[in-house]
Amino acid sequence: MDTDGAGRTRAAAGRAADDCDLVVRARRAVTPDGERAAAIGVRGGRIAWVGGFDRAARAARTVETAADEVLLPGLVDTHVHVNEPGRTEWEGFATASRAAAAGGITTLVDMPLNSVPPTTTLGGLAAKRAAADGAVAVDVAFWGGAVPENTGPKTAGELRRLHEAGVCGFKAFLSPSGVPEFGHLSAERLRAAAAAVGGFGGLLIVHAEDPGVLAAAPAPRGRAYADFLASRPAAAEAAAVGTAVDAARDTGTRVHLLHLSSAAGLARVARARAAGVPVTAETCPHYLALAAEEVPAGATEYKCCPPIRGAADREALWRGLADGAVDCVVSDHSPSTPDLKDTAAGDFAAAWGGISGLQVGFAAVWTAAAARGHTLADVAAWMARRPAEIAGLAGKGALAPGFDADFAVVAPDSGFRVDAASLSHRHPLTPYHGRDLLGEVRATWLRGRRVFPAAPDAAPRGRLLIRGAVPPAR
Repeated sequence: MDTDGAGRTRAAAGRAADDCDLVVRARRAVTPDGERAAAIGVRGGRIAWVGGFDRAARAARTVETAADEVLLPGLVDTHVHVNEPGRTEWEGFATASRAAAAGGITTLVDMPLNSVPPTTTLGGLAAKRAAADGAVAVDVAFWGGAVPENTGPKTAGELRRLHEAGVCGFKAFLSPSGVPEFGHLSAERLRAAAAAVGGFGGLLIVHAEDPGVLAAAPAPRGRAYADFLASRPAAAEAAAVGTAVDAARDTGTRVHLLHLSSAAGLARVARARAAGVPVTAETCPHYLALAAEEVPAGATEYKCCPPIRGAADREALWRGLADGAVDCVVSDHSPSTPDLKDTAAGDFAAAWGGISGLQVGFAAVWTAAAARGHTLADVAAWMARRPAEIAGLAGKGALAPGFDADFAVVAPDSGFRVDAASLSHRHPLTPYHGRDLLGEVRATWLRGRRVFPAAPDAAPRGRLLIRGAVPPAR
């Protein structure tokens, strides 16, 4: 049915419904009803109506996508390490948000580490917001952190204060995070954090690797990827997923499992969901598009934690997406400087663990998804709608009336070869370098304004978001 933003039929709404700032016409558009030809009316930065391709409308501007292009909702990436302030030389809001825009992403949620200070206090959140304000090409929201310093009996009130300030939820590690200012929680402290977060209706998100299993594994050493992989076994993920599931079951608190990498971890998630435990899970493009068997010796750009596993685990994750055990796909973009990746020596033990892939995540996923018979509607659900829903980002992730007019214009059959030097994130280092991918992002629109490609002198148009809120239209 042809509707406007108030849910009225076009006839009932009258001529005023036709007056728009922008109309976008696409022969192929992915809407909540599936892929179809559509026209989308934009008023005040939001979608006013979605109608048939030929719907008549008065608009200050009309744009029609090309015959080989598909209009998607702007992608939502809820797992990005921007690292600013404190480690801006690793990335930064300006570079990360430009890379996001170039990859069809219109909203990202910044992780509470590896910045200094971390987002574990109101002061840390204020520092993040100050660093991002006026610098972001896309919209940005923030996660808080649950660490030993703010989860004790006398300090857990800080979590509520961060929640009231609008963070999307609270990240916790069950094993060392890799940076000293963001400590990990014991199983007992994780349960206490879950109880505190559940008390105000919040969300706990968990990096699930068990420290006991990791300690018993062989230490990583040298240039062989197989040795690094053995140091982070799938059993560590499965055990930690079990710990997080127990916390969710015992407290009733929503728990989201981050960067699921293994069939063993997936099985624990699937059983918990079948039992009605309030858990959700994500995976990442590198776990879906890459495999341990193909990682060259010394190629530390592939190092991340949990690690990229074998092809069998990769295919299990694809099955998890297909059957709904895995909810969404997000980047876990976690860059560092080339020296910290130890690119000269290629020592997996010494290198920083993090993948740089923000800009090419859509293409990596679409290339692999299409080969397995999935559709663009599937990818839009995994990379736009579900991340927005889990993080509580109202008005994001769908081409529907009342949502922000955030669009990604993609050419799904257009191939390209990834050149790390041409990417917009700060350092030219990525495991996707030299790969041939499908799914060129031709344009990205934020609230009805094009932000990619952007004019060289264009001011950043991104806004800072709080959980659940829709920014005023303007």
